[in-house]
Amino acid sequence: MSVLGNYDNWKKFLGDRVSQAKAVGLGEDTIAKLAYEIGDFLDEKVDPKNGPERALKELWAVGSDDDRKTIARLMVKLVEKG
Repeated sequence: MSVLGNYDNWKKFLGDRVSQAKAVGLGEDTIAKLAYEIGDFLDEKVDPKNGPERALKELWAVGSDDDRKTIARLMVKLVEKG
């Protein structure tokens, strides 16, 4: 099963990647930029599999560039919280 097949698996995967990025010394801004790029990729390439993913895709679609950066930062905060 792909990490994208289940929202909780996706959050755990993203949380692990954020932890690894911090461990190698990447700063919050760099991590947020990477999260933004991942969000853009997912928006273009991945069809949402469930309600939370659909909601994120719809918010991403209607958001401005600044809104999308905020969503990316919030996703990082969400997975850091556990």
